[in-house]
Amino acid sequence: MTKEILMIVGDFGEDYEIMVPFQTLQAVGHRVDAVCPDKEAGDRVKTAIHDFRGDQTYLEERGHDFELTATMDEVDPADYDALVVPGGRAPEYLRTHEEVLDAVRHFFEADKPVAALCHGPQILAAAGVLDGYEMTAYPAVRPEVEAAGCSWVDGVVRDGNLVTGQAWPDHPEWLAEFMDLLGDEISHGDPAVAADD
Repeated sequence: MTKEILMIVGDFGEDYEIMVPFQTLQAVGHRVDAVCPDKEAGDRVKTAIHDFRGDQTYLEERGHDFELTATMDEVDPADYDALVVPGGRAPEYLRTHEEVLDAVRHFFEADKPVAALCHGPQILAAAGVLDGYEMTAYPAVRPEVEAAGCSWVDGVVRDGNLVTGQAWPDHPEWLAEFMDLLGDEISHGDPAVAADD
């Protein structure tokens, strides 16, 4: 069953954490609106690619230009079935926009599915919606989300309406949990049968 999904993005959000969920959720039949405060449908945000190469933190390189599909000022969170909050650097400034925090609060108050990844939980912490949840985030964000009242888990976590992961390497498990929460049933068939064909 098709769901209407809102994705909140911003400049220098993590490329994979925007593009992969956006395209994957569309591929299984959902409609995804990507929005950013102070930008309109058709505008673009610049993404960043964060890679792990053995340093004490990630390396950031320029990603793609990602086109927004809707205008944040014109969308009503009540019209959406679920929310996706990618990570990267964007959450540190997106959490300063009251319209972003209000949208996040709607999804939690209505107990709708929410998927957050990497630094995305910084927005959830700023919205004051994490108290009592078990969750994860990028490890450097752990003190912030724990201060917001959650219990930290080292790995992909699904707790009620919230699915969280640490970074884009978690995509397979994180997206599978979120799609299960959305009610998607995806079957790849029996590999042994395909090999016999």
